Amino acid sequence: MSTVVPFPGSEAADDTPADDGYDGPAELIDGENTVAVTVTLRGHFDPISGRYSWYGRVAASPEVTALLDGGARKVRLRTPHAEVETALSDVDPWGRPRVEGFGATPFAVLDTLPDTDADAR
Repeated sequence: MSTVVPFPGSEAADDTPADDGYDGPAELIDGENTVAVTVTLRGHFDPISGRYSWYGRVAASPEVTALLDGGARKVRLRTPHAEVETALSDVDPWGRPRVEGFGATPFAVLDTLPDTDADAR
């Protein structure tokens, strides 16, 4: 994983994890092109598949539209927490593309597993 470089606006991000997710500034990286965006991301552990699934939307903007119109689909998504590979897909009626992934997340994940040692006491 690459080192995350802070970018303008990251100090305004909602970093208080009320649940597994992130709302705030991010960057979409397509080769040499970097686009500042705002994202809403959520995730959960899927016990059936045994994998962590995350998903969300990128806020609509002229820069995001230009990226999509330019053919960019596979991109890197960088937040103040991490950088992951994803794809832009399923643009909703408001112009917000969907992003998703499995495993590594672009946000901090809460430790929500039960403390089995405490239950045994």
